[in-house]
Amino acid sequence: MGFSVTFWGVRGTVSCPLPSHMGFGGNTSCVEVQAGDQRIVIDAGTGIRMLGKRLLKEGATEATLLMSHTHLDHICGFPFFAPAYSKGFHLRIVSGHLKGSPGIEAAMARQMERPLFPVPMRTMGSNIVFDEITAGDRFALGEGVQVRTALLNHPDGATGYRIEHLGKSFAYVTDTEHVPGHPDRNILDLIDGADLVLYDSTYTDEEWQNRIGWGHSTWTEGVRLAQAAGVKQLVLFHHDPDHDDAAMTAIEAAAQAVFPHCFAAREGMTVTLA
Repeated sequence: MGFSVTFWGVRGTVSCPLPSHMGFGGNTSCVEVQAGDQRIVIDAGTGIRMLGKRLLKEGATEATLLMSHTHLDHICGFPFFAPAYSKGFHLRIVSGHLKGSPGIEAAMARQMERPLFPVPMRTMGSNIVFDEITAGDRFALGEGVQVRTALLNHPDGATGYRIEHLGKSFAYVTDTEHVPGHPDRNILDLIDGADLVLYDSTYTDEEWQNRIGWGHSTWTEGVRLAQAAGVKQLVLFHHDPDHDDAAMTAIEAAAQAVFPHCFAAREGMTVTLA
């Protein structure tokens, strides 16, 4: 059944439903990976709503949701993920940064409790299983799909993922902050030789200087890591809400001038790996 990656939400911080942003997309983080018979969703930003509608239309009965972390822009779409309300749908939610108390189940449920939301998570009709791992763990999803994880540098913690299937690999590395002159060894190990790497490119170098400690990185650091790790293709991701289509086009062009094998993620785009 192949190996492909589809972008349903590419924006960071807050959704941007603006005409000036529609070329790249205004929904927050959500990526779909199809690896053989495994349907894998990474993060539950606002982009997950339309993915959920598509899954129901296709008659899907199960999926695995890998959470990078639980900041609001990465979980706020979950209450609107229609399959989670569908009896007979099986959903496994995996988190690598909240082991202990409160865990991933409590964090996801909290945003759906009154007075924040009128429909509590416990009323969802699907079979939801929560699985807490430790960032750095490895596990399998079905036959022939391997997942590696890594700890990222982000306030409250975050987890990066590498999915391997049919001899190809895709790494999801967002919501992480670099330290100038000190490449992150966790990330380098995770993305080593990967076919496709998605990286937190929220800021330009100039913007980042005024946002140190906010937990995000730059396209220039993404290029440095990709070059050092022998990455075949780099995806710029987690676009800043202040970056409209014109700004994103300029950022993409600047990145491609340094590292031709890269592009800025756009909603609706699918990349086939195998």
